[in-house]
Amino acid sequence: MSDTMRHNYLVEPKRLAEQLNDDSLRVYDATVFLRPADRGYRAESGLSEYKERHVPGSAFLDQIHDISDTSTGLGFTLPAPDHLQTALRGAGISNHDQVVFYSSSHIMWATRAWWLLHYAGHEHVVVLNGGLSAWQAAELTVERGINHYPKGTMTVNPRTERFVDTAAVISAIGDVDVCTVNALSPDVYSGESKMSYGRKGHISGSINLHYDDLLDDGRFRESVELEVVLRAKGILDAGRVIAYCGGGISATIDAFACLLVDKNEVAVYDGSMSEWVKDESLPMSMGTDTG
Repeated sequence: MSDTMRHNYLVEPKRLAEQLNDDSLRVYDATVFLRPADRGYRAESGLSEYKERHVPGSAFLDQIHDISDTSTGLGFTLPAPDHLQTALRGAGISNHDQVVFYSSSHIMWATRAWWLLHYAGHEHVVVLNGGLSAWQAAELTVERGINHYPKGTMTVNPRTERFVDTAAVISAIGDVDVCTVNALSPDVYSGESKMSYGRKGHISGSINLHYDDLLDDGRFRESVELEVVLRAKGILDAGRVIAYCGGGISATIDAFACLLVDKNEVAVYDGSMSEWVKDESLPMSMGTDTG
């Protein structure tokens, strides 16, 4: 896998197809499906769909159980480094491997898996742009069944700056050097949607950049287009960016897009709205984004 691909963090389907015989390559279907629930969404594993069709040779990565802290009640919480290391080794990942994540549902699941492995200190990880849909649109073959990689030797060296907690988000309110970005849809951000995570609206002081504005037909837009969108929101001029959403998943699209245009001072609020709304003392606002 080329240095250019690693630098850009994305790989196109036909380029990946050329690499499938590389012994150091590890390709993972990281699919999760979200189903509407009374509050937010309910997550379902994509394993069944993976068994029916996947990129040849790829394995399945269970994000719901294997690489999340399931004890918090928040869904996709960042696991402790030792837990994450054990899970990544079990999945077959070593530090020298070339790792590719993709999804057969929304690309946000690939970027979430990417963000976790990047946080863990891995240097060679990319996202398949457009996911399995783009792979099949390129008339590339798929296979059925289940694949597993031999146990890996990944050593986790956390990039702690890539995630923030509630205290950091509280500190960012009113800080002109920090741009806190809500990645959810405008109607959820404003509080006009019927769906909420327990309290309607958004974290006070945060702006709205819907993750879908960074995509085109399920693929990341070209860097020039991404820069225009991000700059229009003032994100590229901020000293630091904190991205959040409902549970720390779609926020990784906004954060990932920042990295694609070399805006490196960016973090994801791990608990996001699912954690924030539980404390009634934490400020929330209604209304549209004026940023």
